[in-house]
Amino acid sequence: METLEVAGVGDGITITVNVQGDKHAPLILCVHGWPELSYSWRHQMSYFAQRGYRVAAMDVRGYGSSSKPDAVEAYTLKTIAGDVAAVARALSEEPTVLFGHDWGALIVYNTALLYPDTIRAVAGMSVPFTPWSEVSLIELYSAVYDGRFFYIKYFQQANAPEREAEQDVGATLRKIYYALSGDSPREAWLVHKPETAGLLDGMVDPDPFPDWMSATDLAVYVQAFEHGGFRGPFNRYRAVALDHTDFTDFQGVKLAQPSCFIAGETDAIRDYVPGHDGFADAGAGCADFRGTTLIPKVGHWVQQEAPGKTNQALEAFLNGLS
Repeated sequence: METLEVAGVGDGITITVNVQGDKHAPLILCVHGWPELSYSWRHQMSYFAQRGYRVAAMDVRGYGSSSKPDAVEAYTLKTIAGDVAAVARALSEEPTVLFGHDWGALIVYNTALLYPDTIRAVAGMSVPFTPWSEVSLIELYSAVYDGRFFYIKYFQQANAPEREAEQDVGATLRKIYYALSGDSPREAWLVHKPETAGLLDGMVDPDPFPDWMSATDLAVYVQAFEHGGFRGPFNRYRAVALDHTDFTDFQGVKLAQPSCFIAGETDAIRDYVPGHDGFADAGAGCADFRGTTLIPKVGHWVQQEAPGKTNQALEAFLNGLS
């Protein structure tokens, strides 16, 4: 494993990238979501490096060892997509395949939109691609969750989410990871509670934690968030309104590159709009969609909860590109 520092978008911004495999091999670049790290891709890095790829996983700005600017404006999708493109170009002269999970999925989709010559193909996990529309994400969820708690609405507040999350980082991460996993009831993440509630109110702190994440794995995340805090991760949510302005010219535009979608069958994200299965037509916004893989009894953290089945689906996608 090699660790590199790549210049991101903006003065003094550096992106930490862990790389495994032959530097002359085709590149796969992995982008994590909230609240995770490049470490989230440990199972994919070793697997695909052994199969002839160079695999890189970056700490998204605001996370891990990457730069953590303070301004909300530094966390727009357009800016972070620029970081991804910069990393891809620094590591390969050829177009890159991107894997993205959660926010990382949205980041890689939009990197493909903005940098079509740099990105060869995209595998998205847990969040399907949806073309930009006239309605912003924050407007949608403010309407859907009017009068009740929804975490994206809560994260728009200044400072309160950080105070709550950083009071006991270990408990925060255990509760979040468990609530969205396949080991927890599917409705646990979207449980009805007052609009004035906190993120962690009513969440279970499992003891023991499910065996898909060991105590050693959890310690990696806890140490990183104790050191770096949650400001950058929450600022990504606060930048959502700015994203909508940045992508006005992409309204209705489909994802052109070959793409696939992989998710856990019990992922609560598919229930975000009541009465609508968010995974039912995951390829509707993609011009060259290669299929959906839903993994039974698995929740949101699909590449960690079910690394074997996730890797099989990713390998089939990669094999179809040649």
